[in-house]
Parts: sequence; C-alpha cells; structure tokens
Amino acid sequence: MKPKYRRHQTREVKQPRYTRDAKQDIKRTAAAGGSLRDKLKAYRDLHAHALFSSLGRLVSSPFNTIMTVVVLSIAISLAGGFYLVLKNLQQFTGNLETSAQISLFLKDEITEAHAKQLAENIRQNPAIQSVKLITKEQALAEFKTYSGFGSAISVLKTNPLPIVVQVLPRDTLENKEGFEELLQTFQQSVEVDSAQFDLKWVQRLQSIMAVSQRGAALLNLMLGVAVIFIAGNTIRLELNNRREEVIIAKLVGATSAFIQRPFLYTGFWIGFLSGVTSWFTVTMMMLILMQPVEHLSTLYGGNFHLLFFGFLDTLELLAISSGLGVLGSWAVLMHQLRLTKVM
Repeated sequence: MKPKYRRHQTREVKQPRYTRDAKQDIKRTAAAGGSLRDKLKAYRDLHAHALFSSLGRLVSSPFNTIMTVVVLSIAISLAGGFYLVLKNLQQFTGNLETSAQISLFLKDEITEAHAKQLAENIRQNPAIQSVKLITKEQALAEFKTYSGFGSAISVLKTNPLPIVVQVLPRDTLENKEGFEELLQTFQQSVEVDSAQFDLKWVQRLQSIMAVSQRGAALLNLMLGVAVIFIAGNTIRLELNNRREEVIIAKLVGATSAFIQRPFLYTGFWIGFLSGVTSWFTVTMMMLILMQPVEHLSTLYGGNFHLLFFGFLDTLELLAISSGLGVLGSWAVLMHQLRLTKVM
C-alpha cells in the first residue's frame, strides 16, 4: 500500500489592520516625493485617514463608547452648568447695579439753574453712567403720590424738600476703590449737603460674587482634571487591547507619530462627542428651568431672562472638551509607550 500523504495547504495570514495602515503610511510618505505640495497632500491624507478611522473604531464598539461619553458628558455638564449659573448671576447683579445710585441732596440756597449746571458737570465725568435731576416740585409731587400724606403736605406754605441729583456710577460692583473716591468727592462738594448711599451693600455683593467666581473656577478645574483622567484611562485600555498591533507596526517601520496619531484622534472624538452631549444636557436643563424662573421674576416686578450658551460659548465648550480629551490621551501615550519600549 502506498503511504498516504496529507496535503499541506498554505493559508494566508491576515495582517492586523494597524500593520496594514503602517505600510500604507510608509508608501504614502515615499510617494510624496520632494515637492512641498505633495508632502502637504500626503500629510493631509494621513491625518484624514487617522481621523475617520478612529471614529470608525468608536462606532464599531457602541456600548463602550456610549458609556465613556455619558460619564464625560456628566462632568462637562456640571462645569457648563456652573458657568451658566454664574453668567446669569452676573446678569442679575448687573440689574441690581442700576439701583446702586448715589443721591446728592443739595443745599437749600442752591437754585435750580445752578443744580442743572452741577448735573451737567457731573455728567461729563467718564466714571458716571447717568445723571438725573429731581427738582423740588418733582420731589414734592412724588412724595404726595407715594407717601400717603398728600393732604398734610398741602397745608405747608413752603416746599421743605431739597433738590436731588441721582448719580449712577459705572462699574459699581467691580471698581470699589474708584467708587469710594467718587463718593468722597461728592461729599466734599460745596453744593452738596449730604450724599447718601449704602456702601456696605455693594461690598457684600462684591464679596458674594468673588466667592461664587472662585468656587466655580475651582469646581471647573476639578471637573477638568476628572475629564483628563477618564479620557486617559479609556485610551490606556484601547492601547493595551492593541498592544500587539502597535509593536508590529513599529517593527515594519511605523513612526512614533503614526502610532500616536489614531489614539490622539480617538481622544479628540471622545471629548468632542462628550462636549456635544453636555451642551444638549445643559440646554435642556435650562429650558426646563426657564419658565419657573421668569415667572418668579415677574412676580417681583422684574424682567429677568435666563441666558443660554451663545455661539462663542458653544465653540469654547467644544474646544475645551476636545482639548481635554486630546491632553488625556497624550499623557497616557507618552507614559505607556515609554514603558512598552515602542517609542
């Protein structure tokens, strides 16, 4: 009997995708030639390929991607929410600033013409936003209307009320030193009998705003660090899963920039998608709160409207979230690739 020989069939070994991409990278770079235009075109094609291939990898694992994006979007939403709350509070204090007027009660011998000239001189001061002159007749009419003693005031033969100049300074809440100097100047004026304003109220409001701004900055910093660590940990897991591909890619001649590029773009997409999700989350929360807040404002006779993310705010949110994702990816890559001796 003839011995039976087993036919050996050669089977093609499929190279990892990362290795094939590395070879394509080498071919594209070699085909670029010496022309600057060709080099720029090859550089553009390499980044476009890494950009969309990294997005494809995220789409291919939707569960892990959604989990990571949701966690990051919660942290970014908290930071964005604190920013919008502070922005609306600043709008509220800006409305309060309109009531931060200095009332100058002029002396009895000051005539109305002299008072108008004084008001015009005060209006020329660049630190003054607006000036309003209230004559004796106007003050008496307002007092009769709002005091409830109209009949008793009519008995008086002379008008006891002085001429009042209401002065609204600029940047009352921010420039406390300038406001104090302005108030002292008014008090030393020869035409002014007394200058009335509650400076303690301004100082308390300034302290509240300073604490709010400092607290929001610290919370946003902590949330930003959390985003960097979460994005970095995601990239670390992705790098460990593709460790063999990275090593093979390096062996066939892939550069360190080529190895890092898809991971950096993955961090970019994670941060960008998280920023978009957080924008929708914060916007929906503000829409839910808009009607009750504006109704409360109307009950107090105000005209307060909630502020949302503007165009520049939206761009800033997306840029910061994407940048944090790239930063976390870069930090992990620099550390992990050095440990694996790939760089």
